[in-house]
Amino acid sequence: MWRRSVGVLGRSGALIARSAGRQAVRSVPRVLSSYARPLSHTQLLPKAVPLRRSSQTAKKMSEKTFQRLPLNVVPKHYTVQLKPDLQAFTFTGEQTINVSVAEPTKTVVLNSADITISSAEFVSAAGNAVAEVAFQPKEETVTLTFPEDLAVGDGQIKMTFAGELNDKMKGFYRSKYATPSGEERYCAVTQFEATDARRALPCWDEPALKATFDVTLVVPEDRVALSNMPVKSESKVDGGLRSVTYETTPIMSTYLLAFIVGEYDYVEGKDADGVVVRVYTPVGKKEQGEFALDVAVKTLPFYKKYFDIPYPLPKIDLIAIADFAAGAMENWGLVTYRETALLVDPVQSSAAARQWVALVVGHELAHQWFGNLVTMEWWTHLWLNEGFASWIEYLCVDHCFPEYDIWTQFVTHDLIRALELDAMSNSHAIEVPVGHPDEIDEIFDAISYSKGSSVIRMLHSYIGDEAFRTGMHNYLTKHAYKNTFTEDLWEALGDASGKPVAKVMQTWTEKMGFPVLEVERDDQGSQVSVKMSQKHFGVDNSQSQWLVPVNACSSESPATSIASSMLEGKTGELAVPNTPAWIKLNPGAVGFYRVKYSSSMLDALLPAVRDQLLGSRDRLNLQDDLFALAQAGQSNTADALRLTEAYCNENDYTVWLSLSSNIAAISKLLAYSEHTSAMSVFVHKLLAPVMERVGWESSDGNHLTALLRSLVVGALGSHKHPATVEEARRRFQAHVSGESTLPADLRAAVYSAVLTGNDVSTFDELLALFDKTDLHEERVRIMRSLGAASSRELIDRALQFSLSDKVRSQDTVFVIGSVSSHSCLGRDVAWDFLKDNWTVLYERYQGGFLLARLISSLCSDFVTEERAAEVEKFFAENPAPAANRAIKQSVERIRRNVSWLERDGEAIANFLRS
Repeated sequence: MWRRSVGVLGRSGALIARSAGRQAVRSVPRVLSSYARPLSHTQLLPKAVPLRRSSQTAKKMSEKTFQRLPLNVVPKHYTVQLKPDLQAFTFTGEQTINVSVAEPTKTVVLNSADITISSAEFVSAAGNAVAEVAFQPKEETVTLTFPEDLAVGDGQIKMTFAGELNDKMKGFYRSKYATPSGEERYCAVTQFEATDARRALPCWDEPALKATFDVTLVVPEDRVALSNMPVKSESKVDGGLRSVTYETTPIMSTYLLAFIVGEYDYVEGKDADGVVVRVYTPVGKKEQGEFALDVAVKTLPFYKKYFDIPYPLPKIDLIAIADFAAGAMENWGLVTYRETALLVDPVQSSAAARQWVALVVGHELAHQWFGNLVTMEWWTHLWLNEGFASWIEYLCVDHCFPEYDIWTQFVTHDLIRALELDAMSNSHAIEVPVGHPDEIDEIFDAISYSKGSSVIRMLHSYIGDEAFRTGMHNYLTKHAYKNTFTEDLWEALGDASGKPVAKVMQTWTEKMGFPVLEVERDDQGSQVSVKMSQKHFGVDNSQSQWLVPVNACSSESPATSIASSMLEGKTGELAVPNTPAWIKLNPGAVGFYRVKYSSSMLDALLPAVRDQLLGSRDRLNLQDDLFALAQAGQSNTADALRLTEAYCNENDYTVWLSLSSNIAAISKLLAYSEHTSAMSVFVHKLLAPVMERVGWESSDGNHLTALLRSLVVGALGSHKHPATVEEARRRFQAHVSGESTLPADLRAAVYSAVLTGNDVSTFDELLALFDKTDLHEERVRIMRSLGAASSRELIDRALQFSLSDKVRSQDTVFVIGSVSSHSCLGRDVAWDFLKDNWTVLYERYQGGFLLARLISSLCSDFVTEERAAEVEKFFAENPAPAANRAIKQSVERIRRNVSWLERDGEAIANFLRS
């Protein structure tokens, strides 16, 4: 699942849009390759494979009472029929579940939430037995109690039930859309990960309790009806309905089941192996699916070749859903997306949007192998799904679009993002014990996704691509259609490489945090070495140590590693050939650690930055480490600001993205002081020359230049650079009047820049553009810009707009986050708004990750102890269990800001004055 779509927390704690925003042995035959004679569920079920449960379950996993489902009765196959009512927003269902009874029992416990069961009986060779039905709402389970013990062996549980097509964007829910004529209608869609299949049908809703599924949907005859598999048969039903039955699925977890009923157009293609690929779009917008179709058609063969395993299903559908909480969801054969994560308008979509769609498509299609074919045993091992997919999506996009220089962007979007979060005392290990469902959403964060992908990237570099691919093939082949633990992956990669993978990686996945390497050059005649010592970054008195693969490049070989070693203890030494002018550790920023250089080593590197002898990832990595060290109190922030002078010739988009994020963090630190004007002058001097180089007009259509232009206009606009704001206003008025159209790449930056003047008419013109467009990407651009206004009147209007019927529930966080991130006044007013509307917001987002994102975006940038105490007190009185970690992290960020300002505030001011 893609859950980075909402935004990412930069070093400042603000909500920042993510870019809009991985040896053949033998092949495995495609399962279900012949649908004239589909395999039965018993053929698909691995034989004599005992269910394994994580050793974590034997430990105390949670402060809350939680018990996984008993294994006395387990499912083998579901035959389910669902009939949604798109007018009453309800559905009815009936199902037969083939089960295996492992031991005599009178009770069967399975998951069920918000469902009414009208009948339940057990059918076997011994006869029928009707069950008493008792629900346990708190545990989201239902217990079926039978008059006598069920006999050991096979049987069937038959049930009829009903539920609500809810408006919570989870389970089987309704999504509102408009027809081309403007008529408001609803479709029925699903989102089951992590624990919401139980809202659509009573089931064993745990990833290890896999089964096969036969799905039938009874739907209006004029609606599109989709599920995981191709249609097997259709028939008319009285009342203007039709019954659609789908082929049997492979054995899979319940969270991967999906069904959609609504009105859609589609574009279709086939990959090189004949797999049918369709992209479903809103009616009348087929052309917006062409880009994603092209990416998907290229991606499936890429993954087939990389894993040496064919895509296991005969079709893959990608569909845009109007109301969707996550970015996308990897349902096997039917992948669901936010509109902004799938649709690309040939004219109105930006380069950032295209890149984002490519990454999300690459991420979800990777899951078809890694996650769907082989699945984690329990949510403790979530990172097996998300970390891997978040790494290989970049490998895929780099293959499809080498001009994106996407691996450099990985450093900013994932590596740095993970380092920032993992430096906190309220972080968590990659593998964290998970018990109660409330806790699952908390780990869909930058640790599972971005740290997971970063340590996979480091491991890939450590063992080499050939061994990595061999190990991945062996892992997926051995565990196909089964469930795994992290240790299974380490075993496969260790066997393939002959290296101690498990020993090394356990130090990275089983504890939180990461090391900082303090390094000093030691010249002994012609012998040069780097003396290294490691300690836990940001944590005093920690005895944690990691097995750190260390590499270095030098002035004599800037682009390749010239030395490597494994730092196994607290200290170590790295021998360097020759006597280079400079040495840099962690070339390419592949290692998950920070480096603190001695003054002489750092000074020697500055000419290589200024003359761009260092590669872009190394220039980026160098300054980001220094800013992070300053924030942590291990170096002076003024020194980090002085380092920016070495970037006077910098033209790389991703380097500037990181630099501007770090400078924005300091700007927010000073936002409540008298130094804001001086900070703006500094930003003007730093970025105005870059603006002069890239200009306002695109001459070559270069992807990275387009991203850089938007970044610089946005940064200068937010600091009210006169020439930039004036030109933005001119272009905006020409756009509004119809005289000339703003390029899509510039719209987000221009919209924010023109609002800094607090002009009511400009605010109204933007809302008029919002009403006029039916492209959701454009609406998101406008929503993200509204917070740039800094007058109380317009801030209040933006916040009220966020809860209006014009803003989808999933998008409210964009507006509130925008208000909070742009100004001190906005931050204060947004916090009051959250408190005043807490009941509404909590009811809307409770139990989901959007609530945690909202809290982080509003609370993290305060800079006083009084605010920290206020945030703590409010959430103590208004608990939000699914956001507990986000609340603690927000309070920690506030107190970190307080310490940072107290420690370096005067030095920063002196630097700006100078």
